[in-house]
Amino acid sequence: MKEILILAYKLLVNDKGKYTALLVGTTFSVFLIVQMTSSFAGILTKASATVINVGANIWVMDPGVNTVLNSIPMPDYVLDAVRSINGVKYAVPLYSGGALVKLHDGTYQPVMVVGLDDASLFGRPELLEGNIDDIFAENGFVVVKDEEFPKLKNPKLGTEFELNDHRGVIVGIAKVATGGLYGTPTLYTTYNRALQYIPSTRFTISYVLVEPKSNSDIAYIKQQVDRLGYLALTSGEFQDRISNYLKYQTGIGTNTLLMTVISFIVGLSISGQTFYTFILENLEHFGALKAIGAKGRELVYMILFQAAFTSLAGYGLGIGLSTLLITAAKLRLPEYASRLTYTNLGLAFLLVLIIASVSSYAGIRRVLKIEPFDIFRG
Repeated sequence: MKEILILAYKLLVNDKGKYTALLVGTTFSVFLIVQMTSSFAGILTKASATVINVGANIWVMDPGVNTVLNSIPMPDYVLDAVRSINGVKYAVPLYSGGALVKLHDGTYQPVMVVGLDDASLFGRPELLEGNIDDIFAENGFVVVKDEEFPKLKNPKLGTEFELNDHRGVIVGIAKVATGGLYGTPTLYTTYNRALQYIPSTRFTISYVLVEPKSNSDIAYIKQQVDRLGYLALTSGEFQDRISNYLKYQTGIGTNTLLMTVISFIVGLSISGQTFYTFILENLEHFGALKAIGAKGRELVYMILFQAAFTSLAGYGLGIGLSTLLITAAKLRLPEYASRLTYTNLGLAFLLVLIIASVSSYAGIRRVLKIEPFDIFRG
């Protein structure tokens, strides 16, 4: 068997033109598949940036909420009711909303404002500069230093701005786990200051953040919140809800799926046609092997080895090329939303296996039908 596989390898790489064409087809297909799915994974992660960065175990919200940005304000009694549920260690309000700030040069910039509970500052980011206690000072705000930071003219500690005719001062510069999706810088302040500075409706609480006493209390807390007419989700469930909204209720998921299918079809057609042509051009070699006693299953092993070797080599090259491009793009474009995940790599590997299977199937059928007499007669 070892000799048969060595012979199969030599037959495969002997024609460098055909072998290169096979590699290019598979590599191009994997590259497109990984690029599309990685971009989609990056979008989903950035869409859940606030949930990830705040880090609350349970989020209480209006049932109509699909994403963090479209929060529906809740009345104050919801906070008191949640705090009274057995199993709740503590619960705090969170404000999340958009605003327009006027910078020192007179230009305006949309921002995302997150208002933290005044008593605990639960969900506060890690500071790079400044002191978190300064957020309680008059007009204090903390700015997140992410890819959107330059849109605020790279503010420093003490930089002033206006928000709805109120003076704001940068008292801290922070970092977070992931940047937002929608291209707006993020400012943190206290909950009451956010309500004071930003016009709001009669109800003001965007979310109630809950810390359970133990994981076993989560189910009971969710049940009691549901009886109030509201929705309680764990951090993971809220992220899944946001992801499902983008996948199934917007065009992002459909477009990504369509481009992934097109990439698969392109790779399948190029690789399948090229591999079948390769088999046809080497029929005389397979016929000669059959004439000297090679069994049908050995010829099948040869074709499967050739298809698998080409597909795996193309898979590796496609992943490597995609990784290099994503890395280079993030160096030049910090807001570029793309991330490689095991799911992306697994999906690409599965599709490569399908390409290899379909390509080898056509070749196997053709080789098993040949007769040595026909080869030598030709």
